[in-house]
Amino acid sequence: MHPVKRIEIIASSMEQRKIVDCLEKCQVNGYSVIRDVTGRSDRGVVSDDFDLAGSTLSNIYIISFCGADQAKAVVAQLRPILNQYGGTCYLSDAMEIRSMNCVSTI
Repeated sequence: MHPVKRIEIIASSMEQRKIVDCLEKCQVNGYSVIRDVTGRSDRGVVSDDFDLAGSTLSNIYIISFCGADQAKAVVAQLRPILNQYGGTCYLSDAMEIRSMNCVSTI
């Protein structure tokens, strides 16, 4: 097992390119994007009642894992984007379980 930081971002799909650019600038090259996210928070309900799937008004969820130093850089770069355009970011500790297939036998 290997300690990593988990970064979870929920934001408008219109900001996806800015967020992904931020991750890549911080050399966090692995991430997953889930589109058309719905749910509820203290800010209200986000739903797809208006059939907005795939529209620019939908939300995205981005999850990524990286080292602690990279996570600090991501937060510093991401904060202005979230402050200007909205959204939220969660940072937590996680453990990566590496596959035995990744180990070279040479």
